[in-house]
Amino acid sequence: MNRDEVFAAIDRQRLRVCELLSDLAVEEWERPSLCDGWTVRDVAAHLTLQQLGLRDLGKATVAMVRARGNLDRGIWAMAKSASSKSTDRMIAEIRGMVGSQKINMGVTYKETLIDILVHSQDIAVPLGRTLEVEPAPAAVAADRIWEMKGPFFVKKKFSGYRLTATDTDWSVGEGVEVSGPVDALLLVLVGRLVALPRLSGAGVGALTARLTF
Repeated sequence: MNRDEVFAAIDRQRLRVCELLSDLAVEEWERPSLCDGWTVRDVAAHLTLQQLGLRDLGKATVAMVRARGNLDRGIWAMAKSASSKSTDRMIAEIRGMVGSQKINMGVTYKETLIDILVHSQDIAVPLGRTLEVEPAPAAVAADRIWEMKGPFFVKKKFSGYRLTATDTDWSVGEGVEVSGPVDALLLVLVGRLVALPRLSGAGVGALTARLTF
């Protein structure tokens, strides 16, 4: 997929997220997401921050200083601050990004793709909702994660295994076979182990034991 195709996929996923969020009951916004310590509201708020303006960048700098440079704590603090917005405003802000190819400083468009695909499932899965993740962009996201050294360190974590998608032409690694839908593999790569039962193959038992030890 080229850059324009990836951004089109990002737009489609943003619209799916908006549709899902618009359908949530008040109490569902406060339920835990797949992100440890984050509610559905927190994750939705985080997704409003994919296109920071100059004023937002100033707030981000303050958040990072207060977090003493800890990226995870800084991102969490920003999401918590943004979560004070009304649900309607958060939905409108996510929808308002559609059609724009703006990305945040320090990331590529592929990280933006990872962010929307993974966090859309962080919201949907614990609520028992089904939210489509297209195989082709999921494969692009999984490839990007495999190329990166951090923060997931997947080549070390999944050493000795061959990961193969069953719904698109995608595979990485060498070793014992683990297969499944590429969206499930994407989630497992980024530590969402709730997707492990969707995988199969000779290596799935040992991999599950490794990741859940």
